[in-house]
Amino acid sequence: MDELSLILARCQYALTISFHYLFPPMSIGLGLMLVIFEGIYMKTKDPEMKEVCRFWTRIFALFFAMGVATGFVQLFSFGNNWARFSTFVGDIFGSLLAPEGIFAFFLEASFIGFMLFGWEKVSRKMHYLSTCMVVFGAHFSAIWIVMANSWMHTPDGYKIIGTGAQKRAVIVDLWKVYFTPSTMDRIIHVLIGCWVLGGFLILSVSSYYVLKNRHQLFAKTCQRISILFLAVMLVVQFISADSTARGVYKNQPVKFAALEGVYNTEEYTPISLFGWVDEKNEKVYGLKIPGVLSFLANENFKEPVKGLKELAPNPQDRPNVQLVFQTYHIMIASWGTMVFIILWAYIRYRQKKLEDSKWLLRVCVGSVFLPYVGNLTGWMTAELGRQPWLVQGLLRTREGVTNATVSSPQIMGSLTMFSIMFALLFVLFIFLLDKKIQHGPDPVGGEHKEDTDLYTKMESKI
Repeated sequence: MDELSLILARCQYALTISFHYLFPPMSIGLGLMLVIFEGIYMKTKDPEMKEVCRFWTRIFALFFAMGVATGFVQLFSFGNNWARFSTFVGDIFGSLLAPEGIFAFFLEASFIGFMLFGWEKVSRKMHYLSTCMVVFGAHFSAIWIVMANSWMHTPDGYKIIGTGAQKRAVIVDLWKVYFTPSTMDRIIHVLIGCWVLGGFLILSVSSYYVLKNRHQLFAKTCQRISILFLAVMLVVQFISADSTARGVYKNQPVKFAALEGVYNTEEYTPISLFGWVDEKNEKVYGLKIPGVLSFLANENFKEPVKGLKELAPNPQDRPNVQLVFQTYHIMIASWGTMVFIILWAYIRYRQKKLEDSKWLLRVCVGSVFLPYVGNLTGWMTAELGRQPWLVQGLLRTREGVTNATVSSPQIMGSLTMFSIMFALLFVLFIFLLDKKIQHGPDPVGGEHKEDTDLYTKMESKI
């Protein structure tokens, strides 16, 4: 495959996986919130809380359906453009992705009907069990996928057989394949990112209703729970990020150096708050704090972090440092902005002035885009940082593409087709999502209640 075909194949896969990644994380995060909401309903038996559950179940179903539909497209990219990669990892991925289909998909398929349509047809306990099983299945699916991706970053438990185009990795230790050095850190960090995303969607929609003076009881309940949930999750996410970064430093030092554009090995290695990478002159221009990166990596301000010149003297063995540096810092900036918003919202909530803070409510409505930016740039940081390897140290990206039987015009044609299809799907998705949000939750007892006393009573139960 020529250079143009390689670029187009990478662009096509970036498009398909990025579009797909808009939906499963929200299904996972919103799913956990549904478990929390319905758990509160099981405890309080309050009909208003039931309508909270029913509304968010409908939103969940939309994201879930889009995630399933866009996920199938990945098979086309693997088979059409990345056949040699599929051959190389087939034995490994078979042991990781087959359980996803057997356990996760079957679990979701078995209970999704009860969850969506069983409100008046099965008992409360059975419905709550169905919700838990569907949400557990969504989490389980993500776990197997992250396991497979983690093996690409830190391969373990394998041996290489064959040569040339027939070279492939086979399993020698199944548990080491499942639990590579990066697996647990990455699973935890990905799931927390999904939970934060779900929490911000609920905060966004409920703030919109408060701002428009609609569905006040519903909105204030969802707003309160989401703020408290996010306040905890963002702290947990920081702890997870620190552990994940230390794992990258230990297992993928070239990627770690690229995150901060560290070219030279030097004492008191600085961390950049922001900057611009000059890859030609191997320098980073920006605002730096000396010694902080050394401390984060080694718990010692003086001990140096190895630079790219020492770790990968040949520039062809390095990732695109500019892209990795920028996506990494955008991810961090999005987290910092989320923390600021939630801290602001929590203070105003404690002061009982949140509903009067119009500017804050507007910020909360738009805040749902921040975890999306964080999740996408985090994924890009991880995958771009592994380059030029598809499987770290074993298979380079250009070695994983299909042979010359797939031409660049053919790839360009499928890339154009997918772009049009995704654009139409996205327009339909936004239309349906807006329609559901504008409709709002179903009324209890005929008309929507705006009863402050009822809200206070419900708040005390929660």
